[in-house]
Amino acid sequence: MHNLFLFIRRYFNFIVLLLLQGFSIYLLAHYNSYHNALASNFMNEITGKVNTQFNKVDYFFQLRKTNEALVQYNAQLRNRLNENFEKQDTSTKMVMENILNDTTGRQRKWLYLPTKVVSNSISAQNNFIVLQRGSAQQLKKDAGVVDLNNGVVGIVTDVSENFAVVMSLLHKDSKISVKLKKGGEVGQVIWDGKDPNRLSLIDIRKSARVAKGDTVYSSGFTTTFPYGLMVGTIEEVMQDKSTNNYIIHLKSSANFYNLQHVFAIENLQRQEVDQLLKNANNKVNN
Repeated sequence: MHNLFLFIRRYFNFIVLLLLQGFSIYLLAHYNSYHNALASNFMNEITGKVNTQFNKVDYFFQLRKTNEALVQYNAQLRNRLNENFEKQDTSTKMVMENILNDTTGRQRKWLYLPTKVVSNSISAQNNFIVLQRGSAQQLKKDAGVVDLNNGVVGIVTDVSENFAVVMSLLHKDSKISVKLKKGGEVGQVIWDGKDPNRLSLIDIRKSARVAKGDTVYSSGFTTTFPYGLMVGTIEEVMQDKSTNNYIIHLKSSANFYNLQHVFAIENLQRQEVDQLLKNANNKVNN
């Protein structure tokens, strides 16, 4: 308080000058229409600039909430896509009411479940991703995982009540069945343990038509991923002198450096298919 009084005493004349100037400007603007208009325009401009900056700051802090809302809306839209349903045989009357989701009689096969990425490793030989969704939120083991652009990310390997672990494509044991978009040849995508956004496509014969820039999609031959999800784009094609196959390198569609929100894809028909395969194997072994 003592310092405040010293400050006022030292700058008393200057403070009085500022107050008188401010009062003079007020009188000039208040009682003169021309200056009043100028002052109003000036204050409006200042207020507009301040509000603009405030809105930018407020928008920045609202981005997280906005992104979460967009992810939920995106999940709703994806779950309405035609490729997530299959036309059932009309010669039978049996219908599974709990998964029927279409008035035309089509049966839902794929269900998109939005979730957040809790942790993500990219620098190890065996990389895993942890999701903030588990069995209590309908997520099951062996579900496929894609990013917001439908780029393949990995497969769920373990599930707890509220969390799940995903074996990333950046894992030495990861193998994804894929197809070339142009030729339709089927191969597998693996990782060589080097560049986190660079994958390898194997089992493609030299007789196939392969070129730089071609796209590679999920084949749909497994119960994990539907057909047509983007896996990567061919960056390099080389001749393997020791085999009849190409050596092909891809740029991954998913950006593993920046995974924040993803979708887990549940195949609602997986159990039925797995049971049929189990029965077939049991017959062969017996």
